[in-house]
This record gives sequence, structure tokens and C-alpha cells, in this order.
Amino acid sequence: MKCYLAVDIGASGGRHIVAWLEDGRILTREVYRFENGAQMKNGHLCWDAEGLLGHVVAGMKACREQGLVPVSMGIDTWGVDFALLNRDGGMVGDLVAYRDSRTEGMDALLEESLPFEELYRITGIAKQPFNTVYQMMAVLKEHPEYREEAVDFLLTPEYLSYRLTGRRGHEWTNLSTGALMDAHTHDWSLEVRRAAGLPDNWFQTPVYAPGTALGRLTPEVQKAVGFDTTVLLPATHDTGSAYMAVPAKDCHAAFLSSGTWSLLGVELEHPVTRMACSNAGFTNEGGWNYTTRFLKNIMGMWMLQCIRKETGRQHSYAEMAEMAAQSTYAAYVDATDNRFLAPESMLEEVKAALRSQGAPEPQTLGDVLRAVTLGLAVCYRDSIREMGELTGQTFTSINIVGGGSQNVTLNRLTAQLTGLPVYAGPTEGTALGNLAAQMIADGAFAGLAAFRAALPDSFDIVEYCS
Repeated sequence: MKCYLAVDIGASGGRHIVAWLEDGRILTREVYRFENGAQMKNGHLCWDAEGLLGHVVAGMKACREQGLVPVSMGIDTWGVDFALLNRDGGMVGDLVAYRDSRTEGMDALLEESLPFEELYRITGIAKQPFNTVYQMMAVLKEHPEYREEAVDFLLTPEYLSYRLTGRRGHEWTNLSTGALMDAHTHDWSLEVRRAAGLPDNWFQTPVYAPGTALGRLTPEVQKAVGFDTTVLLPATHDTGSAYMAVPAKDCHAAFLSSGTWSLLGVELEHPVTRMACSNAGFTNEGGWNYTTRFLKNIMGMWMLQCIRKETGRQHSYAEMAEMAAQSTYAAYVDATDNRFLAPESMLEEVKAALRSQGAPEPQTLGDVLRAVTLGLAVCYRDSIREMGELTGQTFTSINIVGGGSQNVTLNRLTAQLTGLPVYAGPTEGTALGNLAAQMIADGAFAGLAAFRAALPDSFDIVEYCS
């Protein structure tokens, strides 16, 4: 049986999902799952690069043990974070996580030489403290010796793919998110690099379109996992993959990738880099076939994940959604506020935000969950209105993929507030988009439209009416 492997890694965990075709339907099996999380190391919040690689290899071994040997595999993760490499290919420093505070003040420093309006016109990327350009400036400020010691960099999924194959390659959809690329030419922006003071020798590795084969497994990895396969670069940015798995009914559908982040947007042929878009918080990220993911970053399930962790994981996400549904609390928080990016206590931060706006004190956990859930739905409503004004489009539906598509309360509130039908599913949208790139590259589907057309017959999609 010909099958394909998606390694989908998020901020809180990862999974290996194998897919194959049977009678025109896409069938999947999860073969491995693991937890992930950033930890303090050398004064910074860091990812465990070696631990992630170990899980990637362990999941591949699990495939072989279950009799599933893929013809190709691809890795997707979050964006913006990177590993610096020395001349021998080893890592310089640590794989620092985007929620680390090292980038404070870097935006103002860059604007001394390049106004943000010009940065946005070139890159189309909204200002976020974790953008790759700010992270690179921060690491050079702390470690000026890295300017000479490091000769290359790779984003997280690119680094893991490099460790499997020994070959380096950047992938457009992920690289586009860090404010280093020209959104119009799909190439490095020399103007941005020079303004940020970044070394030219860090930018020699070629940039590939999603769907490009990087290489085969090294002999060492083949021995460890028990097979060889082609490592392909899917849309290695998780949202880039998730958007590929949206079974939109027409071209006027709003897309929502709902996971740790809520990424609400639409597919466009070309970037829209007017300052009005930036002022509204919209960003232009690369998509399949060099389309543009015009979207807004909303804090998403991260807030609920933190609350669940703080309360000892005593409630499932479904139970938390029901608690929010039962609450009559009417106030809500702004889910785009960076105060929720990495607070010491999400529960206390939500309560403090409510107090700052003069709202009544939440009396129960359900009240807090209601304030967060309603806040997300309000952000979705307002963002869709803004998106329509900025693009000139009228949206006919909202299509939600990812783990957040299972939050029944949020889906119902979103349908009610927007007045649009909400189609929720598939749940494993990011992994499916990863698999889409592989299956299209292998000829199993003629293109992305054909893959999307197969999704409704292959996976459960629930409709919520306004």
C-alpha cells in the first residue's frame, strides 16, 4: 500500500499521521504522538531541538513497526524560530522559542534605519515581537560573536529535515512569515537585511516552493528507522499546511486555522501591503503555488490551553467548552492583545484584563472560560468585517480546520455573531495539508483543488448555522 507520512509538530505536542487513498477517499492513521513545550535554558525560553529530532525518528520507527513504510514524508511546525549553524553544520547557541522576551525593543531599533511602513510595504508582515528579523537582531546583540561563528540558519522544520537528509533548504511559506522576504518577488529582501545589520553569509541556502523534494534519508537515519524515503518540503509552516486542507465551497470563504493560534484569513492571488492592512493587524504570508494567506493572528486556543494546565487538566476541552456555554457572563477579553502571549498566569491575566475594562469579577471558572471564548468569537466577527473592507470581498462562510474546530461553543458563538454558516473540520487540518503537498507531488491528486474536493467524503465536517 502506497502511503505518506506527515510529521506535524505544534507548540504543545506533535503527531505522526500516515495517509493513503482507498476508493477515492483519504484514509489516515495516527501512529505516534508526543508532548512538546519550551523550557528555560541559558536564560531564554528554548525548544529541545535534540528531543524533537528524537521524537521524529521514534515516530518513523513506529511507522515501520506498524507495517507502514511511506514513499515520502514531510515536517511542518510553527514559524519564525531558527537554528544557527556553524561551518561543520552544528548548531550555534540554542533554538530559542518565539515567546521569549529577548526581542523587546528590536522593532524600535530597526525603525531607526527602516520605517515600519516601508518594512510592511516590502514584506507584508504585521509587526509581531517574535518576527524572525527581530529575533536575529536580538541574538546578534546578545552574541556578537555569532556574526562570524554562524554561517547559515534554518527554520525549525527545515533544521529537522536537514538532520534527516544532510541537505539544507528553505521553504517559502515558512520563510515568508519572518519579515525577511519580499512578498512581491518571493526572494530575500536585501534592504531589510542591511537595515537590520544581518550578515550576508547567513542567506546563501536556496528557497524552495512547497512540494519540493529535499532528499533521501542519510544512512544513519535509515539504519535507525529501518527504511528509506524521500523527505519533501510541504508547506512547512503549520498554517500554510492547514489552509491547504480547507474544503471551501467557493472562493468567498473565510479560512480559520484554529489551534494554539487562531489564524483567520483568506487566500489571495497577490499580497495587499497598504498600511491600512497593517493598522488592522493583517499580515501577508506565503501559500501554496505562491498564493498569499492574508490573515490576522488571534491568540487562539493558547489561552484555553494555559487555563487547562493551570487548573491541573481536571477538565477536558469539551467540558471546558460546555462550562463556557452554561455561563451567563457577558464581558469578554480582546484575544489579539499581546498581554496574553506569555503571562505567568493566564487565569489572573484574563481577570486583570476584565478588571481594567470595568467588567464584573468572574465568579466561576466557567465565567473566565466564557470571557475567553466570547472574546475569540468577537475577534473573528470583527476581523471578518475588516477583511471584507480591505479586500473588497463579501464572505459567504467560515471554514474552520484544526483542533479548535471541535469547540462546539466557540463554533456556535462564531456563527451567531458573524451571521455566517460555520463549517468545522477536518480536525487534523495541518497534517492533512502536509499530506496534500506530498500526494500532489506524487501524482495521487492533480492539484490542490482535487485534493480539497476529496475532503468532504473523507472526513466529518459539521455545519453550524447562524
